[in-house]
Amino acid sequence: MPKRVDHAERRAVIADAVLAVVARGGIEQASVRHVAAEAGVSAGMVQHYFRTKDELMRAAMERVGAAVERRLSLLPADTPPRELLRALFRQLLPLDDERAREGRVALAFLAYAAVDPAAAAELRDDGRRMRAYVAAQVPGGEVTAVALLGLIDGLGMQVLTGDLDAATAIAAFDAQLAVAFGAELQGTGPGK
Repeated sequence: MPKRVDHAERRAVIADAVLAVVARGGIEQASVRHVAAEAGVSAGMVQHYFRTKDELMRAAMERVGAAVERRLSLLPADTPPRELLRALFRQLLPLDDERAREGRVALAFLAYAAVDPAAAAELRDDGRRMRAYVAAQVPGGEVTAVALLGLIDGLGMQVLTGDLDAATAIAAFDAQLAVAFGAELQGTGPGK
């Protein structure tokens, strides 16, 4: 009897290999050869599941999104909006090894999208959905959502590059989240 192949599992293994390769060496390293070696499969198998580098990168970004969603799914259904957003944004900040790896991949995909119209369109769609979701949670709607998301992007980049430590990034974000929900900003920085 022929062996049954779980195609979804194979795709996931290859997509995880792309994540590892890009997180370690950037998008330039995301070649079929490097991904195949990381996944422990043949180059032909990588090409069978992902015909182009675009498909490899999209699969990696889908894995990042799925990981964030999986962690957020652990929140209780009745989590208040402010705490829900705090949890969401903490998932987007590179606060541990897993999220730092995901952040490096997301940053690489962002750079890739700057020169690839199809990837840029996909990011725009994701951005619109995220802005709409956040806007529905905060007073001030879309303008506040744009400000908070921009802050998270900037803080994430600063933590990834070592320019800012995680505690300071969290304190900065928590302070702005408090302002977004109508609290006065008072001595919320590290050490206060």
